[in-house]
Amino acid sequence: MLKALTDALSLPRALHADLWVVQERTFGPFAEPSRIPRDTRELIRRMPGVAAAGAVTYQTVQTVSGGNPVRLFLERYEIGRPGGPANLVAGHGLTEGHYQIVIDASSGLKLGQSVPLGPYRDPYTVVGLTRGMVSSSGDPMGWVTLLDAQALQFAVPPALQRREQASGRKPPTTTDINAVLVRLEPDASTVAVARDIARWKHLAAVPEAEEERYLTSFVLQKMQQQLGMFMGILVTVSAVIITLIIYTLTMDKLRSIATLKFIGAPDRVIVGMIVQQALALGSTAFGIGLVLIEELKGVFPRRVQIEPRDLFIILVIVILVCLGGPVLGVRAAVKVNPAEALASG
Repeated sequence: MLKALTDALSLPRALHADLWVVQERTFGPFAEPSRIPRDTRELIRRMPGVAAAGAVTYQTVQTVSGGNPVRLFLERYEIGRPGGPANLVAGHGLTEGHYQIVIDASSGLKLGQSVPLGPYRDPYTVVGLTRGMVSSSGDPMGWVTLLDAQALQFAVPPALQRREQASGRKPPTTTDINAVLVRLEPDASTVAVARDIARWKHLAAVPEAEEERYLTSFVLQKMQQQLGMFMGILVTVSAVIITLIIYTLTMDKLRSIATLKFIGAPDRVIVGMIVQQALALGSTAFGIGLVLIEELKGVFPRRVQIEPRDLFIILVIVILVCLGGPVLGVRAAVKVNPAEALASG
């Protein structure tokens, strides 16, 4: 099976957070909405055992750059605190409070390029590029400062703002965040700190492994089921195709098989030849598939990653299909009468 979870878990793993502090009775920012006051970060930072804490928010945005549509999954964080970009391959992290963005290279954007964001389409300059950092839906990750979060999420165009003011409604404002990333002291107990946060701050403190489990179970489960269904269909179709090919080739060679039997060749030799033919067909297809994936993986909309364990599983499936595919051909070959070798053509 392809490593479907690699991309989806790249963000939570890259953040290296021992605890995710989120809204009480929620499962974290990736599974469902979580809103907590921004000053929660400072309250958590002062707790015993906490080495560092950083406030983060998440939002999906759609924009256009250079005439091409760009969809990003933005993380807003505080410079110098947990939550910054990982896997930088070019440029640097955020150094200014406004109008800078670090973005994943899969977006197609380049260093120094300007990206319009927010209702006012303010230009954000790309100062850094990461690699392999995407959301669970495959959208490239982007990082901006938490100071820019309110402008991007809650600012409204001037015309709408005037209409809201004329109707007596105030423009939406908030200082809420989605989560606080917590890194603990080396000798601190994750369980004890999480229990203290839940008891005294009335929040949920989710360990990193638990947050990954929530993401896998609640967000990616249907995606995995769909991938499994597609793989099952492909394996079934491949088995049918191999069966038909081997059966057709066997039927075309019935007279040759009868001749082998007539000169004394045992059935196991004939069966072995048919199975070898199926294995050769399967191994050739396996090799061609690997070459195509290596050559074309850069053009897939989602990053394709095959690990050694995945290759072994695929190879086992190919072998099983090749062993089961020749059943009809073997059955026809075993039933051939050696006397047919003497029949006139």
